Amino acid sequence: MTSIAALLFGQKTGTPGATSSTRGEIAGLLVVLGAVILLFSLTTNRFLSAETFTSIAFQLPELGLLTLAMLMPLISGGFNLAITFTANISGLTLAWVLQAYGGGDGGVAVFALGVTAALLSGAIIGGAMGVVIAYTGAHPILVSLSMMIFLRGLGEFLTRGGDISGFPTFVVQIGQGTVLGIPIPLLIFIACVALWAILLKRTRLGFATYMIGSNPEATRYSGVNTHKAIVLIYTLSGVMCAIAGIVMLTRFNSVRVGHGESYLLITVLASFLGRVDPFGGFGRVIPVVIALVILQVIASGLNLLGTNQHLATALWGAILIVVMIIRYAWARLQIGSFIRHASEKQTLKGRVS
Repeated sequence: MTSIAALLFGQKTGTPGATSSTRGEIAGLLVVLGAVILLFSLTTNRFLSAETFTSIAFQLPELGLLTLAMLMPLISGGFNLAITFTANISGLTLAWVLQAYGGGDGGVAVFALGVTAALLSGAIIGGAMGVVIAYTGAHPILVSLSMMIFLRGLGEFLTRGGDISGFPTFVVQIGQGTVLGIPIPLLIFIACVALWAILLKRTRLGFATYMIGSNPEATRYSGVNTHKAIVLIYTLSGVMCAIAGIVMLTRFNSVRVGHGESYLLITVLASFLGRVDPFGGFGRVIPVVIALVILQVIASGLNLLGTNQHLATALWGAILIVVMIIRYAWARLQIGSFIRHASEKQTLKGRVS
């Protein structure tokens, strides 16, 4: 069994059929993206402008980083409801370090120390959830929900419900600056997307993530240390949350506990729209990123149309329900087609014999 695991976890994933399927998903999502852009360009003449797409480029990274934080737990068959509050606590950690060592006069070394502390706090939060999930068998939704409530209460207590601001000028330049016309937060997001794609496709932990999501018992019997893998999955999720928290702090030049609470629903919606299996075992980074771009374009289009924010939130929920219904119907059609094909094949065999 150990040799089987070594074979599975030492080779590249994917088959020609799987690659073809992924290409089909990407093509389909790109068509949807084109249709959404066309719809809003016909609806409002302000949509096709440099300002709109610049706004999208600056807004996408923080939501995208949180979606990446959600992705690995989902593929493993789990869930992380604490992503936004983990990000905010990590951002607060960075803010506290900056304020403790000079505030607005702090230097690059202080910022680097704060970033390290923020990443460490995210890793500790994620790792703590992973340990509880892996070693107690508690459901990830319950564990992450408990962590979310704990972090929210802790953050509100420490900040007294307010925000922290007043950081060095270069911090804001990171969040609002550009390199060759590309927003720095977007470059950070692209780097994280590449890292996550490599991690899921080319490493043993990536293989373990997919296998645990497909069948944790079979994965354990094949010699994989599933406890260690789950802890690492949630630790990395926490680190990605911390990166999101750092980006949010640099973008807004302030941080508070409740920032981005509505992002949780959108990260789940982006994952499911990007064909991540809600029960685990399947999901790719690139389709999820394209789905995220679609949702961000929709959000920007609705904003230009003056749509009420609460109505927009309701729309995200409605879209999620529609996506789940479509996925269910599509799966039933595929199963029905497979059964009919197998039945016809069996009938043909009987006639030949």
